[in-house]
Amino acid sequence: MSEDRTRFRGLPRAPIWGPAAVIAAMTLLAVLGPALLPAQLGDVSRDSFLPPGPGHWFGTDLNGRDLFYRVLLGAQISLLVGAAGAAISFGVGVTYGLVAGYAGGTLDSALMRIVDVLYAIPRLIFLLVLVSTLDPLLRRLLETSGLRAWIGYSKIMILVLCLGLTEWLTMARIVRGQVLSLKAHPFVTAARALGQTHAGIIFNHLLPNLLGIAIVYLTLTIPAVILDESFLSFLGVGVQAPLASWGLLLSDGAQAINPIKGYWWLLIFPALAMAVTLLALNFLGDGLRDSLDPRRRR
Repeated sequence: MSEDRTRFRGLPRAPIWGPAAVIAAMTLLAVLGPALLPAQLGDVSRDSFLPPGPGHWFGTDLNGRDLFYRVLLGAQISLLVGAAGAAISFGVGVTYGLVAGYAGGTLDSALMRIVDVLYAIPRLIFLLVLVSTLDPLLRRLLETSGLRAWIGYSKIMILVLCLGLTEWLTMARIVRGQVLSLKAHPFVTAARALGQTHAGIIFNHLLPNLLGIAIVYLTLTIPAVILDESFLSFLGVGVQAPLASWGLLLSDGAQAINPIKGYWWLLIFPALAMAVTLLALNFLGDGLRDSLDPRRRR
């Protein structure tokens, strides 16, 4: 057993700075790129299906729009949906897990049975129904509230909300397990003996000690949300034109490809951008997890 542990500790730890640099670069490109590039690159033109070249690095799409420009626009929405959806799942999952783990007993059992039931529901089918149902309701609400300028972004808001409210289950389980473990530690018993309130114990002792592992899982939730958004947009339920996301670009590319003409760049470049980002986020999460693993630090 000791030999296995020694071998495990000798394995190289997953890198952090490399994936972090890739994510930072992609974020900067998404935020600054469209503003620095000529705006007419996103306009409809007659230059349809131009292959990659000096004038258009990633080629052009069906409507003659520069694909590099569109990929950067897609990065804005995909990264925004991923980060915002993961943030919602983080808040819901941490709160739910804290309450379940700290309360214990019957309440804990009831809350975790709810999680088990939600796990049994086919998630993507549930998302399809949820997004399709809530989007018209939100559009009607925005229109009656005099916020018509926001109607074009209703799909993004619904995606963020629905993805965030369906990704929290694993986070809740992880946090609950950490709370159950931390509750048995002497410092929590001492805090109770000193008369600290439940809120004081949760916020001063439990939350700071479980925040590290929760943040690690947060970095692994972002790529899951991005992938789900891309899948929904690919199916036509997510982001709609004239907006762009990586999933919508992949859907447009798949529709344009035919046996006679293979416009490969319409699929390759959006897929590469998404794959590089998802891999970087997963490697970052693995690196953070390894850095917090006491067996790896020895």
